[in-house]
Amino acid sequence: MKTPFILIPGRTARQGTTLNAGKFTEGYEEETTTLQMCAEGMDQLGLSDGDTVRVSNAQGAVELTIKTSRKDELSTGLLFLSYGPMRSEEHTSELQSLVNLVCRPLLENKNKTNKQ
Repeated sequence: MKTPFILIPGRTARQGTTLNAGKFTEGYEEETTTLQMCAEGMDQLGLSDGDTVRVSNAQGAVELTIKTSRKDELSTGLLFLSYGPMRSEEHTSELQSLVNLVCRPLLENKNKTNKQ
């Protein structure tokens, strides 16, 4: 099942420190390819830290690892992804549109799909 969300971009402290070591380091890649969601949302969708999800919109889709955000960082219905190659891939076309000022992707639990 695909569920609609609002995706929030941003920078994290870990992203900044790993960027100093280089964009091709394991830490930077992990930080920029991990989607964050609140614990309540994770429970509702049957997701666990480390699961793979597909984030899609009219422009395309990316598969990301998901993890639970720290307590009270995200409300239900919001997702967070650090700026980086995956964020650019998913969001670039919408940033160029005056109609789509907020990215509203669909989220699909790939682990659940693979288990069926």
